Amino acid sequence: MEEISLSAGLREELGRGKVKDLRGKGFIPAVVYAQGKETIALAVSRSELLRLVHQHHNIESVVINLKVKGDKKEKARSCLIKEIQYEPVHGDIFHVDFNEISLTKAIKVNVPVVAKGEPVGVKQDGGSLEHNLWEVEVECLPTNIPGNIEVDVSAMKMGDAVHVKDLPIPAGVKVLSDPEAAVLSIAEPMKEEVPAEAVEGEIPLEPEVIKEKKEAPVEEGQEEEPKEKEAKEKEKKEEK
Repeated sequence: MEEISLSAGLREELGRGKVKDLRGKGFIPAVVYAQGKETIALAVSRSELLRLVHQHHNIESVVINLKVKGDKKEKARSCLIKEIQYEPVHGDIFHVDFNEISLTKAIKVNVPVVAKGEPVGVKQDGGSLEHNLWEVEVECLPTNIPGNIEVDVSAMKMGDAVHVKDLPIPAGVKVLSDPEAAVLSIAEPMKEEVPAEAVEGEIPLEPEVIKEKKEAPVEEGQEEEPKEKEAKEKEKKEEK
């Protein structure tokens, strides 16, 4: 289990204007949730939080010892990051939610799956390694959370697959994801479709153009259709 420390300060003044001033001074607004306890509003250093996020690929599964300046609780709070909100335009961290936990109570977290090695099916047969499931859900004590689950894929051949039930799970960790779900697999290389060659002397078919049927004009000396003739005679009588 990884444990890191992060310092923070209590945030007593709330409101949109105060939060904007806080961000302008290099801090990020945050809150700490705890079951059955009051929510605490905090301010954390933007540079310190960014450093931790860049250092730890799966920061959500790392236990953070949150040291709050002015906190009634003297000891650091053991927390997991519940959610990091990003500003939609520039992608800057906008807000952070922490979830205070007990180190003696099992929790559910997602752990990433990492492939190690180059599969035989890729190196010799030209296949591709498909990463179907990037993380699995597990349940364990916070002190037993694995940083990742590493899978050696060197021996995988064409058509082979690693399922959740095949993963090397550390002791004290219970997997909650579907055991039959495929995590990694070796897929056959893509086949390029070759266009059919034209046969010599064969004329390519052109699409038939359907034209709207138009009534042909009545030429001089040609007798009109009975209906048309009758309509014209009726018009002449009405004119008289």
